[in-house]
Amino acid sequence: MQFDSRSRKNTQSRRSVLQFAAGGGLALASSCRQPSASTGVLEKVWGQRGILDGEFQKPRAIAIDQDDLLYIVDMTGRIQVFDGEGAHQRTWRTPSIKFGKPCGLSFDRAGNLMVADTHYYQILFYNREGKLLRNRTIGGKHGDAIGEFSFVTDAAQDSQGNYYVAQYHEHDRIQKFSPNREFQLRWGKLGEGPAEFNRPQNLALDESDRLWVADSCNHRVQVFDTRTTTPELIASWGAAGTGPGELKYPYDIVLDSKGHVYLCEFGNHRIQKFTLDGKWLAAWGQPGRRAGELHNPWGFARDSNGRLHVLDSMNHRIQRITL
Repeated sequence: MQFDSRSRKNTQSRRSVLQFAAGGGLALASSCRQPSASTGVLEKVWGQRGILDGEFQKPRAIAIDQDDLLYIVDMTGRIQVFDGEGAHQRTWRTPSIKFGKPCGLSFDRAGNLMVADTHYYQILFYNREGKLLRNRTIGGKHGDAIGEFSFVTDAAQDSQGNYYVAQYHEHDRIQKFSPNREFQLRWGKLGEGPAEFNRPQNLALDESDRLWVADSCNHRVQVFDTRTTTPELIASWGAAGTGPGELKYPYDIVLDSKGHVYLCEFGNHRIQKFTLDGKWLAAWGQPGRRAGELHNPWGFARDSNGRLHVLDSMNHRIQRITL
């Protein structure tokens, strides 16, 4: 595997995607070359725009628990829980959304939901019933000192109980914390070189504690061996584009147990499937409003049956597929 190199300007790319997201997504481009035809199977479409239980306003993060229940946060700051068929189970809200809403959800090894409370510079922990576990919070202070954050995007916990937290804005990097949530180290900066980031939007850990990073505005994946004293970059792949295997703002990353990597592309309105070394295998989705089409998907989750539940964010709904 080789590090890919590009001449794209970081600042311009960063500004473009932030304006793109803040504006609710640009009109679906008809002048651009369209992504490859879908090869997956659509099983179910559910959800609609609204603020009632079971409705959505731009859902932007999803996680799945050991019972295949889906946890989804949207632009109202609500975390809603559903079964795999879309039946609403319960709802709660994050403490405050005045300055912004969460953009990342994941589970720790104890089964608690970790919420990237993006604009409050912290990772919140909830039990599965929605009780805030205040004594587990990581961060909460904006700054450049150790343990302080800019905009947090996601968190992941390794087999030893250590936490990894990604962030962007003033400082594009990842910080590591002990199982007791004490600062250990940090790495990365804004850039497009090896081990540099431009909005690391999502994290995933494999069974060997390798940390997979969706380096979204660099249109690539970076993989780190976290078992070394300082995390070592062992793989980087991806290139900007719309063709099969190319990427445009990969916002979410999912690993299965069969040697596959799945990426959710905010910019290409699709899901792609790869081998662990970046070989393209399949894709699903294309721009649009109809069933089987997507508009700026922010994330997805894979259940115990191998089905993917995709946040069709600007269509305010969920689509379930196999790929």
